[in-house]
Amino acid sequence: MPPSAGSPLLWAWLLHALYCSGPARSSPGPSSPAGRCSPSEYLSTQTQRCSPCGKHEVKSPEGLRCICAAGLTGAGQAHPAGDCKACSPRQPASLWESAFLDSSFLACNSSCNLTACQLLANTVILNAFSLETRAFDLYTKARGQNLPELFYRTPETSPGRGVPQFLPWKGSKIGLKVVKYDVRGNFLGWEDVKGGTLQLCTDRQSVLDAAFSFGTSYHQSCRVQVSDLLRRVPEPTLYELFLEFPDDQGNPWLWPVPIANPQLQLSDHAALNSQPLRRFFLVDGLSGRTGNLANPPASVMLAADLLLSIYLPTSSPGDQPPFLLTVKYTRQESTAITQVSFAVAYSQIPEASQQVTVIALAVLGSLAALYALLKTSSWVRRSRLQNISLVVIIKFFAFFAGSLANAFFGVTLGIGIYWLIVFKGQQLSAVGVTLPPAGSQLETSFIIYLSCAFGLKALDLLHILITQLTISIFLIDWERPREKPALRADPGGRRVASSVSIWRTFLVANEWNEIQTHRKLNPLLQLGAVLLLLEVMGLKHLASRDLTVNLHPGPDSYVAAWSPILRFGISASLWMAVAIVQMVFFVGVYERFVEDKIHQFVDLCSLSNVSVFILMHRCYGFYIHGRSVHGQADVGMDAMYACLRREEEDLCPLRGLEPNSEIQTFEVLLTDRVRQLYDKITQPFMEVTGGKRCRSDVHEQRLKSYYTLNRFLSSFLEHAYRDMDYVVKDKFFLERVLDMEFQELGDMSVLYNDDRALFGRTLFYNNELALLLFDTLLFSVVDLGAQDFVLAAISTFLVQKVVEMVRNALGRRNLAAKTLVEKRFLI
Repeated sequence: MPPSAGSPLLWAWLLHALYCSGPARSSPGPSSPAGRCSPSEYLSTQTQRCSPCGKHEVKSPEGLRCICAAGLTGAGQAHPAGDCKACSPRQPASLWESAFLDSSFLACNSSCNLTACQLLANTVILNAFSLETRAFDLYTKARGQNLPELFYRTPETSPGRGVPQFLPWKGSKIGLKVVKYDVRGNFLGWEDVKGGTLQLCTDRQSVLDAAFSFGTSYHQSCRVQVSDLLRRVPEPTLYELFLEFPDDQGNPWLWPVPIANPQLQLSDHAALNSQPLRRFFLVDGLSGRTGNLANPPASVMLAADLLLSIYLPTSSPGDQPPFLLTVKYTRQESTAITQVSFAVAYSQIPEASQQVTVIALAVLGSLAALYALLKTSSWVRRSRLQNISLVVIIKFFAFFAGSLANAFFGVTLGIGIYWLIVFKGQQLSAVGVTLPPAGSQLETSFIIYLSCAFGLKALDLLHILITQLTISIFLIDWERPREKPALRADPGGRRVASSVSIWRTFLVANEWNEIQTHRKLNPLLQLGAVLLLLEVMGLKHLASRDLTVNLHPGPDSYVAAWSPILRFGISASLWMAVAIVQMVFFVGVYERFVEDKIHQFVDLCSLSNVSVFILMHRCYGFYIHGRSVHGQADVGMDAMYACLRREEEDLCPLRGLEPNSEIQTFEVLLTDRVRQLYDKITQPFMEVTGGKRCRSDVHEQRLKSYYTLNRFLSSFLEHAYRDMDYVVKDKFFLERVLDMEFQELGDMSVLYNDDRALFGRTLFYNNELALLLFDTLLFSVVDLGAQDFVLAAISTFLVQKVVEMVRNALGRRNLAAKTLVEKRFLI
């Protein structure tokens, strides 16, 4: 049964007899941080020096302060005991408080009973949710010199005070120590903080020890039986946490680590927040006991979440203390299963990195807008538009989406590589930089930037596909019949079949259809190489939130959580590196010595006596001059071999459009009049040919338009129209760089010499950068959500195939519609 309220002096005497006969005079062992001080000196955590105790004082058991000798107060005079009925209007919060709270207060207040003072302070800490309790009221009224402090007073734990300029090197353990007290106030000694000292979860020792490896972001959570915790910790143990570090001479010093309890309630919240606690506990099965202290507890108070926050650089962490332990308590029934966790998080003031990111985005975003304006202006000139319309505005936003996506990608890639180098590169220097914490503003902004880059690049790819799938393309056949005109009418009105074979046109159209999705890199090889480097070579482990560079961690090793910034940095940089290697090999070696499909297509046009006329915009496009220098291409094998032999021996003119020129590819800028006539001739091409509503003469009209357009374009290229003539010239250097035309030639069309095969812009070939960035961002975004490189690779491969199938199918339909080549011949 609990003692009655009328016998506080009796319990004070019992407490004095039980707890004051020795502990106050015990001293710390030589292995404790304060053990190097003499018996009459204590180690001051403020000055980091051994300071002497005053008269009638001795060193406390932990060695960090002085206490009065037994039987004396700090002033050398005894305090009266007095009655405790009016000490506080609040009632005891538990059976434990009813039994010992008032007695410990009286014993602490009337004599140098160190254990009673410790018990009083411990009782306050066990009330984890509020300080508006009887225990705190009595603590504030106690005047015993041996009463321990509950809060750290400034400047004892002011930011950076007493902390060394350089805290542990990479791979070092955080030197933490705890002072342990039992709930009755007995000093249990000093203990090094190891893996399971403060963690309620059980695991391999190597995993638990990883929490205190400096630079490792750690998180361990599990579900545990409350009854199991009670068996491990039958009575509360209270801790004071300290950081141990060596001075310049190697002597160990201590810095107190403040404790934050965000759930603690007090009327004066400002005062509470400015004064962190000194002590904490992990499991309290004592306060929940009812009826008798020997009964099992009905409820248990436990530290469900512990977070050790470390702010870098520790020498000047800003407004926060360099080390802070945040403890969140919960009350559970003794038969319940609860979730507990322990985490170590590093953070620092973003300062320069965030400011540089904002500046970079502002500058690159402005350049992207300027570039979009230039592209839109160029498109308006090439389309011969006079007024700004809705189409012009849409086109501007399409160009802006592409250029802004590039800006976002450049910034995010720079952020990822920067943190990868700066954070993981802290091998031989003091750790002064840490990754942005999970969920921080910088990390959230990074994820937003990456998502914006992917969304805008998807719009850019859609714009490219729409442009390529709506081009106007025509195959000009230069072959002439040997005996009669290619198209004439008999007396019955029917047309006589041409003697010129159409198979050469079919051959060129089929080859064009094949190279529509030809790229400078192999997507499957790209995915395989990146997965090989990330998964097999183990480079993905560089994305962990720790300073280790272990590409193949063992099964017993702790693997820190992934950082989305580092994960994107390593995956995107590897993706770009593999792509660059592929393109350099493809362009520099494969195309030069094995096969160059783009230039082979130009050669095929020359051998087939077929030219390709492409309009990418209304009045702008490309021309591939395929007119045979031999005059005829519809010949037998012996004649073809003879023609090729003559060309090898330089016995015939060069293949270029102009005399003594080898240039066969051109950029075309037409006048508005030429385009209008072109549209008028090709109008029957757009008419529907299927269904019962189709006119019976549609096929005849389309065939007639085909021959008319063939004659018109061939005559136009032969300078047959004086009022629709053209000139051939080179672009200025600035025009080539900006991809614009500054020269106005009035009523003359212009063919610009093109030695770079720019007609590949109507194919995937010359849009490799956009496709590469889309693939990279798609891979990264999928991995960002799934945290799985294999799934990201599979998703990227499937999307690549879908895009390729859509481009092939719709491009084949457009080619058949614009060239009148039956789709069945496009295989």
